[in-house]
Amino acid sequence: MPPTYDLNKIKFATDEGTLKRAVGLYEGGKVTEIEEALGDWTAVVIGTKPYRVSVSGRNYKHGYCTCYVGEKGTLCKHMVALAIHAVMGGKPLGDEDKELSHGVECSGRRGVLNKEELEVLKKSITESMRYIKPYRGPSRTWFANQDSLREGCNRLSAVISGLPVSRQVADVLVKLLLRLERKVSRGGVDDSNGIVGSFVGELVALLEEFARVDSLCIDAFEVLCGKKYCFGWEDSLVRILDEKDIQ
Repeated sequence: MPPTYDLNKIKFATDEGTLKRAVGLYEGGKVTEIEEALGDWTAVVIGTKPYRVSVSGRNYKHGYCTCYVGEKGTLCKHMVALAIHAVMGGKPLGDEDKELSHGVECSGRRGVLNKEELEVLKKSITESMRYIKPYRGPSRTWFANQDSLREGCNRLSAVISGLPVSRQVADVLVKLLLRLERKVSRGGVDDSNGIVGSFVGELVALLEEFARVDSLCIDAFEVLCGKKYCFGWEDSLVRILDEKDIQ
């Protein structure tokens, strides 16, 4: 029975260092003696020594490993390597599969999205935003909530990176900024670790780059005027708008 998660789930929900080491184990053939039973997966993963590893087919973070990290109840590279094998079935990973960067990147090229592409973009943003959840639970669930915030921001980074530069796309990105601001200021999202705020900073930098590539994008910043937001991120974008009006 295949797991309910896919490779993207593993990539977006695992920290970069652990994922990179897990990919090395998988590609190095270190995941051995693999068995699947009732939706769960077990294996022997060869690290500094052979480790007994298990992951759930419903959530790859649920399982165990006999390594030092795993015995403390922390997700380890051996568990992630087994999860990768569960979704890939031993097939090789392509370059895109191994892309670990979650940073926001500007394409630098002008262009607009057609109607279908625009709808896909908006839907993908909405789906990613579901991971940016409010936190009202007990302290023992706080780390899981922060992991969800990180996954949501990683997914958003992948969605908005490489988009064409245009006023159309700038409007979508500004609306995304406002949605994130509402999540943190009024939606109960606990961003004390600065996960969402860090992503917002990258998004603002992307919009600044949009303004340099195509000055028409600057008009999308007008909705930010006359208001103060919890991040204070709007200052640089409003300043760009003000400078345009002066010229």
